[in-house]
Amino acid sequence: MKKANLNSDYYGNCAVKIAGIALSLLVLVLGRPSAVVAQTPAVAGDICPGELGAKVDAIANRPEFSRSRWGILIQPLSSDATLYSRDSTKYFIPASNVKLLTTAAALQKVGADFRIKTSVYSGENNSLYVVGRGDPSITDTQLKSLAQQLKQRGISQVNQLIGDDSYFQGSAVNPNWEWEDAQAGYGAPVNSLIFNQNAIELLLSPQNLGQPLKITFAEPKLANQWQLQNNSVTVAQNESEFIAVGREFDRSAIRVSGQLKAGAPSESAYVAVVNPANNFVQHFQQVLAAEGISVKQALVASDLRNFDRELAAVESPALAELVKETNRESNNLYAEVLLRLLGKVTAQMPVPQTLTGKMPVPQEDTGEIGLKELKTALTQLGVNPNTYRLADGSGLSRHNLISPEALVQTLRLMANSPAASIYRASLPVAGESGTLKNRLNITPNRVILQAKTGTLSGVSALSGYIEVPNYEPLVFSIIVNQSDLSAAKMRSATDEIVRLLNRLRRC
Repeated sequence: MKKANLNSDYYGNCAVKIAGIALSLLVLVLGRPSAVVAQTPAVAGDICPGELGAKVDAIANRPEFSRSRWGILIQPLSSDATLYSRDSTKYFIPASNVKLLTTAAALQKVGADFRIKTSVYSGENNSLYVVGRGDPSITDTQLKSLAQQLKQRGISQVNQLIGDDSYFQGSAVNPNWEWEDAQAGYGAPVNSLIFNQNAIELLLSPQNLGQPLKITFAEPKLANQWQLQNNSVTVAQNESEFIAVGREFDRSAIRVSGQLKAGAPSESAYVAVVNPANNFVQHFQQVLAAEGISVKQALVASDLRNFDRELAAVESPALAELVKETNRESNNLYAEVLLRLLGKVTAQMPVPQTLTGKMPVPQEDTGEIGLKELKTALTQLGVNPNTYRLADGSGLSRHNLISPEALVQTLRLMANSPAASIYRASLPVAGESGTLKNRLNITPNRVILQAKTGTLSGVSALSGYIEVPNYEPLVFSIIVNQSDLSAAKMRSATDEIVRLLNRLRRC
């Protein structure tokens, strides 16, 4: 049983706890690898490139996959020569492999050093405006910094605290996401004022056998604001563990079901907040009060304004760090913020002021603009624009369609770009970090793999780079679609193919 997290890949990953051999940290900062690898003597089990096709087919053609679709492309990193291809030009639902495209475009167009700024401005009648620009990393730490800066300016009382949530235009929840996903913490709404990743954390603790799990809010004051529907149970040691958490859309009610073993450690679970902008402003009001700044009224603005006097500000980590969180932990909220930054930073020209000092509201959704800018950025990079169609930046939508060809193109071209080392270092390392921490870590010869995972029901994807001991570095994409098998079985078969690649030698 794995601890809950705010990404869709996290759910379903096996909790294999086996001590792994330490992987050299050099892999984490490796940029463009050499296309030539020193040869070592052939050993039993090595395979020639000419044998690869039959061995991959033997895995993909197993009876258990008779109703599944495989999309595979395997190439040397140094060229576009193909070692193996299976429907590699056809469309597949990619799940979180979409993040490979989103982060590549963001690095190309927004830049690795870009930081997202959140500001507090003075307003009329002793009011304050807190202006969000989509920083997904804001917690109490950043809000406390803003409050302390205001306190240092001598501010002790505020008539109105107004949250400006207008930087990102359009719906905070992608209409293409499934109902269940939009309730979960990994499907949290994406807006301009984000606090604690727009999610509510619950701690679930087993009790005596047969009793419901104890549910505790990470923020105790939320207990009075939410109704809990607890259908969970504490089970015996020989039973399985699972947790399902959701919320109602029309009222403040959270549903918890599932089971944990008696005596097992507590588990964290997350649900999406209902009104993220109000959630931000209310928390900021509480932080201000703790610093001795009273606020008479807190509300959210619905229009765009220009501001002159900045009183306080905080900045996000550099975009390179946001990209690392996006890919390594498969963080959907971060990916959607990056998509919208593409729509703001690279697409919109300055808009003239009106006589009232307000800015005209853009007619187009910032996320939709971001999708157009993503395609422009990747086309400029050299990725064929006809090899994919995207509906979001995270991969949570089943309307996304990507070919293995598009993913391999993106990976290879990014390996030759100025952002190569940052991009590659953002990927999970097999047996070492992120969503690959517990995969491919028990083979006799450790697989040196950096790749992006992807998981939805019936979908499993893995695309990335592999350093082959007796061959040259490879780039690959493996996608399974329309499968009725468990995520674990799909991942296991994918990992078998990766192990085949690790056995390649020149012959």
